[in-house]
Amino acid sequence: MICISDLHSYQSSGLHYHRMLLNLLFWTSLFLLITNGERGFYGNQYGEWNDSQLQPTIQKLMKGYNRYLRPNFNEGPVEIGMSLDIASIDAISEINMDYTATIFLRQRWRDSRLIFPGNESLSLDGRLVSLLWIPDTFIPDSKRSFLHDVTVENRLIRIFSNGTVLYALRITATIACNMDLTKYPMDRQECTLQLESWGYNLEDVVFYWTRGNDSVKGLDTLRLAQYSVESYYTSVTKAVYETGLYPKLILHFALRRNVLFFILETYVPSTLLVVLSWVSFWISQSSVPARTCIGVTTVLTMTTLMMGARTSLPNANCFIKAIDVYLGICFTFIFGALLEYACAHFCTMQHQTIIDVQRELLKEFEESNGTTHLVSSMSPRKMKTEDSTKQEKPEQTVTCEENEAIEQTKEKGCGLTTVKQMSRRAASMMSVENPHNIDRHARILFPMAFLLINIFYWLYYLLF
Repeated sequence: MICISDLHSYQSSGLHYHRMLLNLLFWTSLFLLITNGERGFYGNQYGEWNDSQLQPTIQKLMKGYNRYLRPNFNEGPVEIGMSLDIASIDAISEINMDYTATIFLRQRWRDSRLIFPGNESLSLDGRLVSLLWIPDTFIPDSKRSFLHDVTVENRLIRIFSNGTVLYALRITATIACNMDLTKYPMDRQECTLQLESWGYNLEDVVFYWTRGNDSVKGLDTLRLAQYSVESYYTSVTKAVYETGLYPKLILHFALRRNVLFFILETYVPSTLLVVLSWVSFWISQSSVPARTCIGVTTVLTMTTLMMGARTSLPNANCFIKAIDVYLGICFTFIFGALLEYACAHFCTMQHQTIIDVQRELLKEFEESNGTTHLVSSMSPRKMKTEDSTKQEKPEQTVTCEENEAIEQTKEKGCGLTTVKQMSRRAASMMSVENPHNIDRHARILFPMAFLLINIFYWLYYLLF
């Protein structure tokens, strides 16, 4: 009885261990299956693919394929056709003299090692690019660039039955552009996008545009904030380096700046400030605070406007820009209006001083000779009119009681006529006859001069 029970318990424990072993084998096999499936889809961590992980057609193409050797090795250069699709020009910087663009670059070449039967094409995952030979194309003027990788790397590989390979990728690059800002903001900039081969010279590869100027798409429909695309064309040339001659493709495109924005932001305010400075010509010269306030305020405002217009431009003395010329003209007219008032006010004060001196001389002369002359009772306004309209005749003074006084006066040359002639001569030499005429002339000369300069300015920068 004891032996039978021991045998039964032994058999039960054996079945239990057998089941545990089966479960362990099942889960291990499932884990390996999942792991191999993931590796079959993604490849290994080094980006290499095994023959068993590829489709039968790709397996045949990759058999004996060496990606480190270019097509037509020892048989002539590989002809690589290029085409571009400009998705956007995100920014154009005058300070850094560059532009940032997002482009689709498509390259085509023929690899006889990839010919397969049939008329269909094979669209491969972009990660299979590591299995094929691809051109070492780069942008020589690029400052910064990157390949988009959301949600995966934006690359495309397509193989046609005749061995033609299409390789496309989406990149964003910041590219240098030498700008001439002498006519800013009425300028026209010519920028380029260049493509070269990094390591293969003209004996190995040859670049060409697939359809000439039609190889570039997107520029016709491109909309920019401050520019409009005026024209573009393509060219084929070669890059000369110390190590040899390399293939080179160039896209030339011209950008015309939209001047309307700058007219509203800079030109109109500066012109209005100039017109505002002319208001002082109609204000009385005796209103010193009013005229001074207008002059100083317009000068300071114009200075602030000039500083603001230069914030988005390079701090270089090699460019005398069109906007700097116009702002300098406006500042000159505003400052000239302030100087005009200073000059007019000075002449008025000088003229008034001469009149006061003349009156004092006449008074002293009359008191010294004991005479009372009609001139002393004349108003200064009447004296001023007589002095400016005609030469007064020598007037007869009332004789003194003693003839000796008359003879003494004649000998000293201190007659009334002599005093008036001397004061009149001094007034003409040291002051303007009518200082108010300065304002009257300025009301006409300043607007006429500003209008003529504007006509010349706009004709020169728009037509030449």
